[in-house]
Amino acid sequence: MQRTGQIAEVRQIIQQARSLGQKIALVPTMGYLHEGHLALVAAAQRAEAFIVMSIFVNPLQFGPNEDFERYPRDLERDAHLAAGAGVDLLFHPDVKEMYPEVVEATVRVETMENLLCGASRPGHFRGVATVVSKLLHIVQPDQAFFGLKDYQQYLIIKKMARDLNFPVEIIGVPIVRESDGLAKSSRNVYLSPQERAEAVVLYQSLSLAAAAIREGERDPRKIEALIRQKISETSGRIDYVEVRNAADLAAVERIEQTVVIAVAVYFKTTRLIDNLVVQA
Repeated sequence: MQRTGQIAEVRQIIQQARSLGQKIALVPTMGYLHEGHLALVAAAQRAEAFIVMSIFVNPLQFGPNEDFERYPRDLERDAHLAAGAGVDLLFHPDVKEMYPEVVEATVRVETMENLLCGASRPGHFRGVATVVSKLLHIVQPDQAFFGLKDYQQYLIIKKMARDLNFPVEIIGVPIVRESDGLAKSSRNVYLSPQERAEAVVLYQSLSLAAAAIREGERDPRKIEALIRQKISETSGRIDYVEVRNAADLAAVERIEQTVVIAVAVYFKTTRLIDNLVVQA
């Protein structure tokens, strides 16, 4: 596995790979890798491409009171895992390499950026869209792989790539879960043992809601109330519980199409998200 923190070197290495007839796959991450990230690499391997993984904790997507400074980082651990998973090039720039000047040009996907996570994290998705846009310009991949745990992010990136004519296929990879259902997340390390035991309520409540839809419940407010009731049995503090159209996150008055049930819950200061896509 090759490693670099320099944009110019990334472009040189990718040019060499393309000269050999290889397709390029991008796996963008913020590091502190877990099985969810490695599932993205496995999906890229199935595409038989030259795999570029980026590790960059992007300051633009963190609010002033969020966890940018304490976000878990361990580059050498990540490099070992990436090499073992089959990554060909690890790109790990620092902030000055990605943002050498004050950022004035940013990317917005207006319809979806202020819903769900965007409602409580103003500017978050502008930061996400901007850094992914930069990574797509730097790497110029044929395919880019995103985990569906961040379902809203996935839809926003797909819309951005479509609207701005990026010549890239955006591919969503299913959520990887612990044996008890908790979605893999770098932020899970923040949880105390008691919080970790309670956090499984996210998946449990989503599963109850999905079962209710499959059994014929069509009122999204009743589905949301079912989830809220289940989460209220724990110390979790709900940020949001919403049923949305799975295609574009539009509001749903009656569940008659494929929907995404999305939740965000705080356990003390740790904010976890999860979702299930359910066909009515």
